[in-house]
Amino acid sequence: MTDTPGLLGTPLAWTPPARPAGPQMERAGNGSQGPGPLFLTSPLARGVSGVFVWAALVLTGHQIYLHLRSYTVPHEQRYIIRLLFIVPVYAFDSWLSLLLLGGHQDYIYFDSVRDCYEAFVIYSFLSLCFQYLGGESAIMAEIRGKPVRTSCFHGTCCLRGMTYSIGFLRFCKQATLQFCIVKPIMALVTIVLQAFGKYHDGDFNVRSGYLYITLVYNASVSLALYALFLFYSATRELLQPFEPVLKFLTIKAVIFLSFWQGLLLAILERCGVIPEVQVIDGSTVGAGTVAAGYQNFIICIEMLFASIALRYAFTCQVYSEKTESSPAPSAPMQSISSGLKETMSPQDIVQDAIHNFSPAYQKYTQQATQEAPRPGQGSVPSPHTPTHSPDGGPGGGRKGRNVEKRMLIPAEEL
Repeated sequence: MTDTPGLLGTPLAWTPPARPAGPQMERAGNGSQGPGPLFLTSPLARGVSGVFVWAALVLTGHQIYLHLRSYTVPHEQRYIIRLLFIVPVYAFDSWLSLLLLGGHQDYIYFDSVRDCYEAFVIYSFLSLCFQYLGGESAIMAEIRGKPVRTSCFHGTCCLRGMTYSIGFLRFCKQATLQFCIVKPIMALVTIVLQAFGKYHDGDFNVRSGYLYITLVYNASVSLALYALFLFYSATRELLQPFEPVLKFLTIKAVIFLSFWQGLLLAILERCGVIPEVQVIDGSTVGAGTVAAGYQNFIICIEMLFASIALRYAFTCQVYSEKTESSPAPSAPMQSISSGLKETMSPQDIVQDAIHNFSPAYQKYTQQATQEAPRPGQGSVPSPHTPTHSPDGGPGGGRKGRNVEKRMLIPAEEL
């Protein structure tokens, strides 16, 4: 009994034999405490995102081709094709950003292109609604002098007692055009700050540029979308035959889902939900970069569903029916390429900016008309109505092609 005191009295403390520390223990410690491999850089993530991206590109590319082949209403289809291009721009840009995800923030350059096109899309959607209704002069003829509908949902509760005027349309266009100006400037500032190490995604520090760029961007995009709400509230009955709700919700979902997803991921990163992760090549990636990577991966998946929704929202059936009823043959590839070039030209944006911001045009509404000049015959503008043509001077045009002319009508004559 004396040889086993631990059985009757206080238990004896047993100390395990010491084991020498070796490389195996160090690897285990590093594996349990250090950052793990990143899913976004795995072949599975890149393969899945690539399949969704290329499927979206094929669907949208085919739809764009159908619109260009049946390019019968250029002043409408121009904006429709611009809206459809949001899928290729968003999808391919996000996929490239995902493929280049690593220790350096090279993806910011691609994301800046995507963000700039976002402003282009908001402007194009409002311009398409203007074209559906026949232009500024036709819209003013319908809503001029009518009281503004007060609604908290549309943000018009503070406009009680006011009536629609040319200033209302000016505000709607100016609010969307300012986003087309602010967004590229913010993208350029982002690139400059990132080059000097002053910009990091998800960094809300007052010394980081991310906080201030996010605030300016939020204010600018909110003003642009508020203008869209105001315009829809004023022209809801007029736009009803064109199914504006489906079109607006589709475009808004693409833009706002990407924005709120990015903001949510930035907040999760700030709260520590998204930690630093080690890439396969051994370089450590910051949590903000990881959050941006997940944002790009989600966008790659979403763009396939966006391409399907846009196919129903902006169908080309109406325009193809006009082509079938016309005796003219189908458009050759040269006409398709010229139509695509005309579609992507930003010249109408410059003209719209001059018209809406210049004090000389504040009392006028513009009306676009399509004319087909005959060989050797020019169009003579009215001496009382200034006209502007995108092909050059007043009344100019290209032989054999429809010429778009913009007439300025005094607001008091409507």
